[in-house]
Amino acid sequence: MGTTLTFAKALNTALADEMEADPTVVVFGEDVGALGGVFRITDGLTARFGEERCFDTPLAESGIMGMAVGMAMNGLRPVVEMQFDAFAYPAFEQVVSHVAKMPNRTRGKVKLPLVIRIPYAGGIGGVEHHCDSSESYYAHTPGLTVVSPATVPDAYTMLREAIRHPDPVVFLEPKKLYWSKEDLELEALRSSAGSFGRAVVAREGTDATLITYGPSVSTALNAAAAAAEEGRSLEVVDVRSIVPFDDETVSASVRKTGRAVVIAEAPGFASVASEIVARVQERCFHSLAAPVLRVTGFDIPYPAPKLEHFYLPSVDRILDAVDELQWEDA
Repeated sequence: MGTTLTFAKALNTALADEMEADPTVVVFGEDVGALGGVFRITDGLTARFGEERCFDTPLAESGIMGMAVGMAMNGLRPVVEMQFDAFAYPAFEQVVSHVAKMPNRTRGKVKLPLVIRIPYAGGIGGVEHHCDSSESYYAHTPGLTVVSPATVPDAYTMLREAIRHPDPVVFLEPKKLYWSKEDLELEALRSSAGSFGRAVVAREGTDATLITYGPSVSTALNAAAAAAEEGRSLEVVDVRSIVPFDDETVSASVRKTGRAVVIAEAPGFASVASEIVARVQERCFHSLAAPVLRVTGFDIPYPAPKLEHFYLPSVDRILDAVDELQWEDA
């Protein structure tokens, strides 16, 4: 029988299922215990599993991450919550210097199977330090797996796979999707194999490919639906995994359509979007009918809530980019 789950509840269920299946999984962070987290992702876990396995920490992100490193080195599988994306920066030194490097530093003798959960990106009207798109920092750091789900089923399966992963995973959760809902077969999802590290074609199309991930997938799908009303067929590829990057799926789509637009909320300069453009140009050059374009956030600090809608990629901005793909040569 089908179950209606929100994105947030899917993450909560994934945590509970992994904690039930593996006693080494521990969850901690600021206000994740009795409160259940700011977004209630850890709701009920302390009551069910006890304070030794889901507990609150002091407001000290560097300490949270350092503790997670020690736990992972000694046989546990910590899942830490950074309360908001920009709150994670005090822990960045630990992530870069220790989380990402420990397995390499020890020639693989010391594994760090830990997950860093980060509510990220915009769309909720958050004030300064509460909305940021920080994926490029983590993607640029060798040794980290970086993923971002965009659907309720992916929220569940990808978090479970991240917890089981032998290496550290930065798990980016789009805040604006927490309240989205989908009907799904939860028991079937629990037994599914998943496809960690792989992109998926979220919508089939023939004229151009929209390449995106996380919070921008729904916007890209809306743009494709609007384009269809005007007779233009746009394919949408949900990258899902930023690192490792699924060149095979992305390149196959671009070779089929011959045109591409990359969409992301983060600023465009030196970004994940820039990397995707470069990879597509390198691998699909002879199939391209036009340069690969980008629709991203602007190269400015994240704006105040009332200006957010000007900053974020929109359906109109995406369709404007699609119109620039040299259709006169088609």
